[in-house]
Amino acid sequence: MTQAIMRWAGAGVVALALAGCSEKAAQEYAAGSAGFAAAPATDAAARAGNSADDMRAMLAYEHEAGIVLPADEIAPRMQAAKVACEDGRFGACVVLDARVQSGDRPSASLGMRIVPAGVEPMIALAGQDARVGSRSTHAEDLAVQVRDNALVQERLRNELARLQEFQQRRDLAVADMIALSQQLAETQAQLDAAEREGAQHRRRIDTQKLTLDFRAPAGESGRSEIGEALRDFTGTLSVGAAWTIRALAFLLPLAVVVWIVVALVRRIRRRRPRAT
Repeated sequence: MTQAIMRWAGAGVVALALAGCSEKAAQEYAAGSAGFAAAPATDAAARAGNSADDMRAMLAYEHEAGIVLPADEIAPRMQAAKVACEDGRFGACVVLDARVQSGDRPSASLGMRIVPAGVEPMIALAGQDARVGSRSTHAEDLAVQVRDNALVQERLRNELARLQEFQQRRDLAVADMIALSQQLAETQAQLDAAEREGAQHRRRIDTQKLTLDFRAPAGESGRSEIGEALRDFTGTLSVGAAWTIRALAFLLPLAVVVWIVVALVRRIRRRRPRAT
């Protein structure tokens, strides 16, 4: 009897132990499965974020802003923006071109390449106490160009390394050494050109082109045109009189010839009735 009881107790302990192990294993499997399921989602989100950053990083931006302000403030305002760019007031900046047109219809244009954080402050400086008449932004995707350039550089570097390995050989003939040197020079030149192109791509991506166009309001332009016409009145009158005199001088001989022909025709017509 005692042995039977001990057998039943041992079987119960084993059963409980197995049940506990099974439950623990199930929990660990569930936790592992949840972690395994969450990991791909996290990796996918990370890859999506990196892809979005890469897409934004391969864009070359160009901005244009039209500033409308009084005519006498155009040149000083353009000069102030130019000095701010050269001094790096809003970050690294390089002036690309600067043009000023004076006279009755003054205008100015300033082109620069500036860091992205300096675009808005520069436009705010140029448009202070003025009106921004127009604003446009254009972005060019350089992802394909950057990728192709990287592949070209990698290929040229590998080719250059192989050529340098061949150059270390001692059993090369003179003709082979000359041909190898020429190939090395050509490959190095191609690699330098590809690196310059890649640097230009990176420059266009890291900085943004900004063009500021300064012009006077339409009312001032209309008044300036009227004033210009009034000032040119005497000159225009002189030119018209000169052309009229030239036309008369050109037509006067022709008028004399026509008058003679008409007089002869009339005389001939008067003589015909008498002859009849």
